[in-house]
Amino acid sequence: MGVLTNKVERDELKPGDHIYTYRAVFAYSHHGVFVGGCKVVHFKPEHSLISPTFASSSSSSSVSEVNDSSEAPCPTFPDCGYKQPKSGVVLSCLDCFLKKGSLYRFEYGVSSSIFLTRFRGGTCTTAPSDPLQTVIHRAMHLLQNGFGNYDVFQNNCEDFALYCKTGLLILDKNGVGRSGQASSILGAPLAALLSSPLTLLIPNPVGVATVTAGMYCMSRYATDIGVRNDVIKVPVEDLALNLGFKTRKRNRKAFGTSISR
Repeated sequence: MGVLTNKVERDELKPGDHIYTYRAVFAYSHHGVFVGGCKVVHFKPEHSLISPTFASSSSSSSVSEVNDSSEAPCPTFPDCGYKQPKSGVVLSCLDCFLKKGSLYRFEYGVSSSIFLTRFRGGTCTTAPSDPLQTVIHRAMHLLQNGFGNYDVFQNNCEDFALYCKTGLLILDKNGVGRSGQASSILGAPLAALLSSPLTLLIPNPVGVATVTAGMYCMSRYATDIGVRNDVIKVPVEDLALNLGFKTRKRNRKAFGTSISR
């Protein structure tokens, strides 16, 4: 694990790795699971995906990650962009996933001290990863059966990759999801709000900023799936029932579940 960055080279990847890249000048990151053979399984808003079948149709969106409707068919891999109808889980080649961005690997099983030093969410978790073959099995199963409805705060691309790596599902469906990015978005305003009364007690702006940063990091830590007590291990075959959506029937010409390394 890098001390300052999780950036890796392509030849360092192993099938089953949780990878991510930054979009919109580091405004947010997009996550997926590397399954080998230069392929990535990831989760996107359904209406932002354009496959060859639906290339002529497009729709508008209000979230930065959703607004990817200008995608063109991959010139290198014919199966790049494969997905089941009405599903946001898609198979892409590594080049199309990165979109010329840098490659980063999400870290699992980090210590509490390391987690708290990562000021930006969505880069690591204290939860351990399951065996890589289990991770790949989950990703390929969800490619065929979907991952429910996309939600920026409760069921996004990072949530998808975290589930594939750990099999953990949050019981409280009304709270924030597994995503570290979502926790960061919600944690920053909360920390600022909680620390605002301290301006009366701490006249030094640096002191207030330090306390605010500490509260922000602790709020992220409290929502990490590795320390939460409201998570359960759910087999991928039972995920549809827990997420409240119907498992989609497999297409007769369904994409094979084996990916060459």
